[in-house]
Amino acid sequence: MMQPLNSRTLQIRTAAAGQPMVLIISDDPEFSRAITARWQAERALPSFTLVSSGISLAFDPGSFHAAIVGHVQPSSLSVVMEALNGVGKRVLFVAENAATLATVRERWPGTLLLKEQDNWLDTLVLVAAEALYRAFAEDCARQAEQAKATLERHATLGRYMLEMRHGFNNALTSVLGNSELLLLEPGTLSASARSQIETIRNMALRMHEVLQRFSSLEKELNVLETSAGPNSQGRALAAAVQ
Repeated sequence: MMQPLNSRTLQIRTAAAGQPMVLIISDDPEFSRAITARWQAERALPSFTLVSSGISLAFDPGSFHAAIVGHVQPSSLSVVMEALNGVGKRVLFVAENAATLATVRERWPGTLLLKEQDNWLDTLVLVAAEALYRAFAEDCARQAEQAKATLERHATLGRYMLEMRHGFNNALTSVLGNSELLLLEPGTLSASARSQIETIRNMALRMHEVLQRFSSLEKELNVLETSAGPNSQGRALAAAVQ
């Protein structure tokens, strides 16, 4: 059960993974309680973060998808709205009177406005839910695009490695072979030079192991693609870069 919200209290109802999140800013605990209680009647219930205007308003854009503001102290109105305006998320403001409504409309024209009157809670939940889930869908789409771009970058790097692997392996074989030949001639090298050549050989062996792992990974990806069937390249690449 939610406890009353005072001017210095931050309460968070933890969101499940992938759940839309609503930020409610109010200095009146009854205002926040009324909204969350009304939303309980809906089938799709978001996660709520309840704050007062007295806390630090350095908002993390990733912590909510939409915000509802109402019943804040007049002295805090500008601070709250400017902080939200800088985040770039959808904001719905509930005005207690026409004067406040006009002020918000004039200074923050991108804000959704609702006057507190009969059936305002029903209207609020209807409008806020639409804005919330649209913002949530856009957020999911952006994350999918970012994941796609990451996979494409990895695929480009993988193709480059495939194209350069044989040339790199040939150069590495030459370095390793020549270092081994030098080390087979006792007495021709000083102790310092011999130590340096041993280091070159050991590093060449380590690089050879990396190339061997790369070849093994390529075979594993081929097996994954073959067993998973068509359109599996992206899934196989995603599994490989975990």
